[in-house]
Amino acid sequence: MIARVATDAVDHAEVLDRVVAPVAERLEPLLGEAPTAGWLQGRWLGHPLHPVLTDVPIGCWTSAWMLDVFGPAEHDDVATWFIGLGVLAAVPTAVTGWASWLRLPPELKRTGVVHASTNSIATALYAASWRARRRGDRWRGIRLAHAGATVATVGAFLGGHLAFGTDVGPWAGGRRRWHGGRE
Repeated sequence: MIARVATDAVDHAEVLDRVVAPVAERLEPLLGEAPTAGWLQGRWLGHPLHPVLTDVPIGCWTSAWMLDVFGPAEHDDVATWFIGLGVLAAVPTAVTGWASWLRLPPELKRTGVVHASTNSIATALYAASWRARRRGDRWRGIRLAHAGATVATVGAFLGGHLAFGTDVGPWAGGRRRWHGGRE
């Protein structure tokens, strides 16, 4: 119930239209009209490509978290590697997310902007964690990664709402077949 109230509030926050409109205007020529738009949106796959790609950064960052919490300190190099790989994988994941976002209805674009913003902050925190670890400050790196995980969880919640909690997501319970957001 609380989750539904929160997502409905974001979906209907018209103040976010001040961000949505200029972002859409800039991205449409790059990701919505480009010859690769259908590929980036996942039309060839039958549903958005973005949710598939999210597994890579989430998996990498979760693996690093497991090593940080349960692994010995000598596995920190592996955790650092996972964090760096997750940051790199976040780039194509974000690009495909923006391509799919362009096909959302206006109220869901609001939630998509917040989703993207939280994930950008999480990625920046993970990048800072990677940098701290590379400089030998393991504990700072761990704290930054935990902060990144917290923010990424909010982003994932909003992404889940877009994918599962609406009638336009790829798993909309048969209410609509996904065609890049078009009927």
